[in-house]
Amino acid sequence: MRHKLLSLIIATGFCLTVSGSNPVKPQTTNYSNNRFPLIQKPFIELPLGSIKPKGWLQEMLIRQKNGATGQMDQLYPQVMGTRNGWLGGDGDQWERGPYWIDGLLPLAYILDDRELKSKAQPWIEWALQSQREDGFFGPAQDYPSEPGLQRNNSHDWWPRMVMLKILQQYYSATQDERVIALMTNYFRYQLKTLPEKPLGYYSFWAEYRACDNLQAVYWLYNITGDAFLLDLGDLLHKQSFSFTNMVERGDLRKINTIHCVNLAQGIKEPVIYYQKNGDKQYLRSVKEAFRDIRQFHGQPQGMYGGDEALHGNNPTQGSELCSAVELMYSLEKMMEITGDMDFADHLERVAFNALPTQASDDFMTKQYFQQPNQVMVTRHRRNFDQDHAGTDNVYGTLSGYPCCFSNMHQGWPKFTQSLWYATPANGLAVMAYSPSEVTAKVGDSFTATISEETLYPMDDRIHFTIRDLRNAKKKESGATFPLQFRIPGWCKSAVIAVNGTPVQVEAGKRMAVIDREWKKGDRIEIHFPMEVSASTWYENSVAIERGPLVYALKMNENWKKTEVDESRFGSHYYNVTSDTPWNYGLVNFDRNKAAEHATVKIDSEKQKAIYPWNLENAPVEIKMKARRIPSWGIYNEMAGPQPYSFCSGGEGPVEEITLIPYGCTTLRISEFPMVGQ
Repeated sequence: MRHKLLSLIIATGFCLTVSGSNPVKPQTTNYSNNRFPLIQKPFIELPLGSIKPKGWLQEMLIRQKNGATGQMDQLYPQVMGTRNGWLGGDGDQWERGPYWIDGLLPLAYILDDRELKSKAQPWIEWALQSQREDGFFGPAQDYPSEPGLQRNNSHDWWPRMVMLKILQQYYSATQDERVIALMTNYFRYQLKTLPEKPLGYYSFWAEYRACDNLQAVYWLYNITGDAFLLDLGDLLHKQSFSFTNMVERGDLRKINTIHCVNLAQGIKEPVIYYQKNGDKQYLRSVKEAFRDIRQFHGQPQGMYGGDEALHGNNPTQGSELCSAVELMYSLEKMMEITGDMDFADHLERVAFNALPTQASDDFMTKQYFQQPNQVMVTRHRRNFDQDHAGTDNVYGTLSGYPCCFSNMHQGWPKFTQSLWYATPANGLAVMAYSPSEVTAKVGDSFTATISEETLYPMDDRIHFTIRDLRNAKKKESGATFPLQFRIPGWCKSAVIAVNGTPVQVEAGKRMAVIDREWKKGDRIEIHFPMEVSASTWYENSVAIERGPLVYALKMNENWKKTEVDESRFGSHYYNVTSDTPWNYGLVNFDRNKAAEHATVKIDSEKQKAIYPWNLENAPVEIKMKARRIPSWGIYNEMAGPQPYSFCSGGEGPVEEITLIPYGCTTLRISEFPMVGQ
């Protein structure tokens, strides 16, 4: 039987079309959307475990399992061992234990790994059994305070916010009703207690990060419909740090105005609260915040200078690993709520550039701060806002500050969970691209399994196949439902075909929706042509981009392990140095004609490598013409002050330099001055 006529609907980049005053009734019957009066979401998160990684993404998660994520109880026993307060012990009761489980638990259920589940389960069980009659849960024993805490923090609101995220994910995977009972009772406790002991009573962290509490409240409301939860949401919003006021004050145009991780986590609060309030000024405020961050603190890999306070856009300022994984989570929640494709573009930029380089290949060590222009990784006091005995830049376990060693685990699992979403019309949407497979309910009581085969972001072609499509109640072999595909903002001319038949895609639009009768074996082929382009950064420098990837100077890497007897920094760390020249300017470069200055070379065998994210396996190279700038030298074990483009001429012969994906580098220049002939 011939397929029904393809129906293609092209949506704008900002898909949200409902308002607070006129909420649209839920269309979906397969997955629950927001309850009234919360605004309907254009995308709905799938149950944990519905999306399975494939290819290189699966390899990333397996390396986490075999690396630090699967071994934190042995690598960091003084905190993650049985003495942890979140296991009933007399040890740490704050954020670090929950941070680990916030990445371990989704990893365990995505990989369906029994060993990892067994590591996470004691933390779940203790939290569920710790609840008092008044609704409070978690550790309650006094212990020495962390830096910056105002009072005894055994009752601090903040670490419980992390555990609420964990319990949400656990319920999503298991449907354990004990989670609903605990959260209901705890939120009643919060509503009763917060007027007397507000978010800032124990520490300022809870004020800045209240959005993680708020999103859990709305999540529970969508399950139970308890009206008191809406009142609690209003109270949490009122007591939290106002990110909208921060934007209005112009704080993001200055340095030292906010902690880098507080910004990454808290920037989603106006969007989370918008679901209840409906005032689009909250959305506009967040968009303005990102514009300010880009202009005054932005870095090419999608992050910003924040080491630890917000610290400008010099490419030698550090960017914290906690900021990367928390910003990814914020972007994932914001794109789900708003349908704004810009958030998805930004998510891919961070995931494919910043994240791979900030952890070692075996996922056993990490870098507290990374630099866009990073020519030495050594123990040294740099121009960072905070210093931890010079260990902030090296690859280690507890080097820098231990929070990132505990928190880095959530990045890839939650990214995997955010590749696919359900839609209100009983369809599915692909919001970020990576090799994967999804099994989800679609159409009228059907279950579909769809595979995504791709080498993206190292390649520009993506293939989807409907592997299975079944309905236990009916005999029909086909199901009608929409499939949505995000068109990246950098893509000028997307090409889509279904079973070899081209589908017209309007130029400049951000979402293609193909609504038709689908059958088992149907294939969708997508081509996002990747062109070399240039973006402008600090001191009029340029970054070279191709598709979602930023490219950086390829440098030799000499790794040296250093044993230490300072337990606060772990047992060892790695320095990385190079004998490769780095002080290059691009010769007579026209940023509007970047492709004309570049020669792209693709190694098809390396493209197929199961792990492309290092110097040896980088499958794509870009050749550029450049000249050395002798006046640009080492300062304080960093690339010295950035020359302003065309003001500091290069000397010597023109050379051909090689650029590789930023995420494949450890040492690099990613912001290049431009020089004359």
